[in-house]
Amino acid sequence: MKKLFILFALALCLGNANAQMLGKNQVNARADTLRGTLTPLRTCYDINYYHLDVKIDIDQKSVAGSNEFAFTATQDFTKLQFDLFSNLKVEKVLYKGKEMPFTREYNAVFVTFPKAVKKGSKDRFTVFYSGNPVVAKNAPWDGGFIFKKDAAGHPFVSVACQGLGASVWWPNKDHQSDEVDSMLISISVPKTLQEISNGRLRNTVNQPDGYKQYNWFVSNPINNYDVTFYIGKYAHWQDNYAGENGNLSIDYWALQVDSAKARPHWDADVKPMLKCFEYWFGPYPWYKDGYKLVQAPHLGMEHQSAVAYGNQFREGYLGRDLSGTGHGLKWDFITIHESGHEWFGNNITSKDIADMWIHEGFTNYSETLFTECTDSKKAGSEYVIGIRDGIKNDIPIIGPYGVNKEGSGDMYTKGANLIHTIRQLINDDEKFRQILRGLNKTFYHKTVTTADIENDIAKQSGLKLDKVFDQYLRHANIPVLAYKINDGVLSYRWITDVKGFDMPVKVTLKAGEYTLIKPTNEWKTIKIDPGITTDNFKSDPQFYIKTRKD
Repeated sequence: MKKLFILFALALCLGNANAQMLGKNQVNARADTLRGTLTPLRTCYDINYYHLDVKIDIDQKSVAGSNEFAFTATQDFTKLQFDLFSNLKVEKVLYKGKEMPFTREYNAVFVTFPKAVKKGSKDRFTVFYSGNPVVAKNAPWDGGFIFKKDAAGHPFVSVACQGLGASVWWPNKDHQSDEVDSMLISISVPKTLQEISNGRLRNTVNQPDGYKQYNWFVSNPINNYDVTFYIGKYAHWQDNYAGENGNLSIDYWALQVDSAKARPHWDADVKPMLKCFEYWFGPYPWYKDGYKLVQAPHLGMEHQSAVAYGNQFREGYLGRDLSGTGHGLKWDFITIHESGHEWFGNNITSKDIADMWIHEGFTNYSETLFTECTDSKKAGSEYVIGIRDGIKNDIPIIGPYGVNKEGSGDMYTKGANLIHTIRQLINDDEKFRQILRGLNKTFYHKTVTTADIENDIAKQSGLKLDKVFDQYLRHANIPVLAYKINDGVLSYRWITDVKGFDMPVKVTLKAGEYTLIKPTNEWKTIKIDPGITTDNFKSDPQFYIKTRKD
């Protein structure tokens, strides 16, 4: 025992020394790079199909099973990378009935094929794995499995993993740029419970060990973090919506103990939401897979065709109005926001998590549009202006690329206010609506970059918006309109990080009305109404800017 202790202590010292030599930041950087960078070991294959087949042991908080990767080789290769968190064990990797050698580095797994896979060929391999996935401490923000009980004491289990990555619980090519074309999700759970996943239920299979397998097929492309499961004692009812692309099935899954209050609560929002968002964004993107709203043991997530709901059947955000205007208490925040992601986040997905503002900014603005649909344009404007109170302007809302890092949390509300500001610049709501619909048509079921979105909006609007996007997306500060008023003359200019910033804005040149001016970074002057002074001069609040008296 003493000898064993000495060997252990020596190994511990050597391990600590190696860690100190490498440095914590370098370790994190290497792991982040493996997770976030598209190396040749990832770009060499394009995912076509997954079959995830796992058993979830609720008592042991464990998962065991396999995932089949069907792919097309984009180049000749003998080695590739897939991803699985290091706390989960890769039991074996099978290819053509034989085990393949593999190595691991942090959460990346490298598989070596017996001979070169040729460009253009279609092939497949299967990963068998097991273990105890990370359990979330504060889902959905930190990510992982969620194990709870419902009010009757029955198990209530799910997963949320956006940002952290789907490889926290199943092996996959964990990068947003490559969405699988279709997927079979087979989840086995105790037969006394029900399991819901994305897509449509093909069948269930009773197993001899007291478990039941649920087989769900996703007919459309899906990003990895959207793949999910819900386990519990559920009540299920169905409806349908006559949408732009025909009949859309609606499936509701609420816990049996909550179904009585769930029915009227969900009925109030879901069909009005679908009508509103189809009007503004275009047809619901997943008619083949349907629309499901599923009660979850966490606040909510945009799981494609199986939206996670955990807002306790309350209006607003857990009973709060995030805009402070009262408008946010007229509908359920989670139902509206997470469903809005079906268009922005799920239909249009950013290639890199650094561009997550595309998901969150547009979806946050969907709340404004829903308020407008169900109330008035004035109410929608009040809502989007009201949510500015939560903006910190701390760091840019675009994060660093290639390391699986998001930008500022301002991507939600600041992103929405950027979109609202661009709407003012377009100054034509029908054109603005066609731009939003055009985005969902042009990038239908695709992954995109910020540049793709910028260029498309600029092209459709006919406006020069590059400096506007640069200031709001790539810098922490928002534009500041500096001004002076002397003897009936307004002097004004932009103070911005972006040189040559020239965004038009509306201000009060006359009492009671706003007039469009075109500031630059250089001082300009214009005559104004004598009644306008430094005390009552202001900018149109529809534009998200600051003003400063010089």
